[in-house]
Amino acid sequence: MSMGFIVGPLVVFMIFVAPLWLILHYRSKKLSSEGLSGEDHQKLQDLVVRAEQMQQRIVTLERILDAEAPQWRGRQ
Repeated sequence: MSMGFIVGPLVVFMIFVAPLWLILHYRSKKLSSEGLSGEDHQKLQDLVVRAEQMQQRIVTLERILDAEAPQWRGRQ
């Protein structure tokens, strides 16, 4: 009697869920192994440029703060 409660869901899992799960898993593995697409590569390059600009702005801001308020680094 208790085997019926286990066998039914197990059969449904093995027929429907497991194959779909495997197909989706290996499809995502294939897509991730292909690397970045052209659009993704361009977005990454744009982010690199923005990060470099932000770094330059931070350095400039720190230079200004060092000149105007030398103790700013010690404050918490």
